[in-house]
Parts: sequence; structure tokens; C-alpha cells
Amino acid sequence: QVQLVESGGGLVQAGGSLRLSCAASGGTFSSYHMGWFRQAPGKEREFVAAISRNSVITDYADSVKGRFTVSRDKRMVFLQMNSLKSEDTAVYYCAADRTGAYGSPSRQVFYDVWGQGTQVTVSS
Repeated sequence: QVQLVESGGGLVQAGGSLRLSCAASGGTFSSYHMGWFRQAPGKEREFVAAISRNSVITDYADSVKGRFTVSRDKRMVFLQMNSLKSEDTAVYYCAADRTGAYGSPSRQVFYDVWGQGTQVTVSS
């Protein structure tokens, strides 16, 4: 049973930084592509970033390119968030894609394991 647990969220001023972490337990983490998504109040959950299982490929939503960086190690995936804006306020989720094909990393349908989320609030 694969489980994902996010941490690192909190309250930060606009322009500040946060580093989110997602710890994986169970399963074969090294074989999963990983993604970060977020959901703001009253909005649908949206893609933020993804990283392939071998860390060779990364993808980002246009809204976070140049500000966010996704990375991973043997058991965790990270999201470094810099130059935060009020519009980055959301609950952030990590998710695992166990299909094996890094075809459409922004599509939620390919992720079958999700964490519980961590709140990020950016004050302006």
C-alpha cells in the first residue's frame, strides 16, 4: 500500500519561499512518476509540476515556471517555491503515477495515489 504524506506548508509573505516535501511509504517509489497539484478555494485542482521517475524530465505549469522547482530523492519528492504570490495560495497535493509512461504529466487521471494535502497561504 503506497502512502504519500505532504509537509512544509504554512503562511508566508508575498515574495517569500517555502519548500514542500512529500514522503512516500510502501510500494516502489523509484518506479513512480510524481506530480504536484494544487487547489485554491472555489477552484478546481490544477497541475503545478511533475518529475519523471529517473528525474530526467520535469514539467511545470506556466504560472509557476521560473519560480518553482521540483526534485526528488530515494523516498521523497520536493517542491521549492520561490517568489510566492497571493495567487499561489492553495492546498498542495503530491501524487504518484504508477502507469510507467510519462506521457501526460499534467493530467490528473494518470495519478492513482494522492496525499492528504498541505495548506500554503501567501499574504500580500
